[in-house]
Amino acid sequence: MGVGGTADFFYKEAQRLGYVARSAFKLLQIQKQHRLITPAAAVLDLGCAPGAWLQVACQSLGPIAAGGSVLGVDTKKIKPPPLHCDSRVRTLSADVTTLPRRRLRALSPAEKGFSVVLSDMCPSVSGITTKDAALSFELAMRALDLALGDRIHGPGADDDDDGGGGVLRVGGHLVVKLLESEDAKEINHISKPFFKKTSWLRPKATRPSSREIYLICQCLKPT
Repeated sequence: MGVGGTADFFYKEAQRLGYVARSAFKLLQIQKQHRLITPAAAVLDLGCAPGAWLQVACQSLGPIAAGGSVLGVDTKKIKPPPLHCDSRVRTLSADVTTLPRRRLRALSPAEKGFSVVLSDMCPSVSGITTKDAALSFELAMRALDLALGDRIHGPGADDDDDGGGGVLRVGGHLVVKLLESEDAKEINHISKPFFKKTSWLRPKATRPSSREIYLICQCLKPT
């Protein structure tokens, strides 16, 4: 199958299976290989529009009796897609770049943070490689900052006025989308000391022309 055919395959499969976007298959592959989302997990999905990752995250929680929750955040106001999502999925319309960690933590189960943080955020692509990579790096760093808090900057270095704690629980997992660049390697360098394992993945559903890649950080270490 040619390049166009590959892209068309995932688009058609998304329609056939009721996913709102082909990006669902990216998280499905991440789940298949790493099983980050388990029953009763508390999932935070940054940049959740149009909702495909909300669908996969909810499915990954298992039957509703197993518990768990999914919170999606995006600048766009969206509702959880009716197919594959249930009452465990909520959405918040907010700008992740200015959203205080304390507000996110307050929306987590028992205000104890999230066991999985997903970031599929991507800047509006300009076509200027260096500019797009820099914007992607900024969004990825914001996801890292929300997840880890003052572990990155040191106590008192942030202006979030919430004690500096991140929203990712000890033992939790983080997935961040980036555009391939030297900056992307820097994100891995920053993240690696805080997790038991970090790895890269370029999902099969990624368009051939895209430079996107995912950094998968597993098992946040205790402080």
